[in-house]
Amino acid sequence: MRIEGEKRFALLLAARDSDYVKKVYGGYFNVFVAAFGEEGERWDLFRVVDGEFPSMNELHNYDGFVVSGSPYDAYGDDSWILELCFLLQTLDAMQKKVLCRAFGGKVGKAYSGWDIGLRKVKIVKDSSPCSFLDGLDEFPPALSIIECHQDEVWEVPVGAEVIAFSEKTGVEMFTIGDNILGIQGHPEYTKDILNNLIDRLLTNDAIEVIAK
Repeated sequence: MRIEGEKRFALLLAARDSDYVKKVYGGYFNVFVAAFGEEGERWDLFRVVDGEFPSMNELHNYDGFVVSGSPYDAYGDDSWILELCFLLQTLDAMQKKVLCRAFGGKVGKAYSGWDIGLRKVKIVKDSSPCSFLDGLDEFPPALSIIECHQDEVWEVPVGAEVIAFSEKTGVEMFTIGDNILGIQGHPEYTKDILNNLIDRLLTNDAIEVIAK
């Protein structure tokens, strides 16, 4: 049931809560709501990584959807990933606002390896307007966004426009029409979450420190 005048959003969580995030923030859901939510909005959580998806006949009740990042490959063929891709295509057809990290195109391992830390992202001049940015009087020429990824977009989806890039990654942000915004980085992350993630990656030998 939707209250008249109330904005409603859904977080499609494609990662499981780390012990640190559960202990400090109560889970990634609270991290995302703190980063993107506003007073008076309703947010719902769907753990798509565990196969929990919104009902198709409920999609029209939402004003927008946020898809989290994930330690799983965006180009994998797990059943939940395929179901998520179908859901995103459905939301696009419905012209629903979607904030995500992948939306078709070609994605693969970054040729230059991991990108971890605070990265300066440059905005492409004369980019087409996007409804996600309506609240900004003037879009800055560059942003600082926390990054932690091994994959990158090799080829943007059909109809997409690249609106931001960095020295490390050619596609940092892209839009599709007026309702889809893709972001490579993690604007929802705080520095302590990043530091804890780096510690876990080092412990699991996923990354290594290279002395200069």
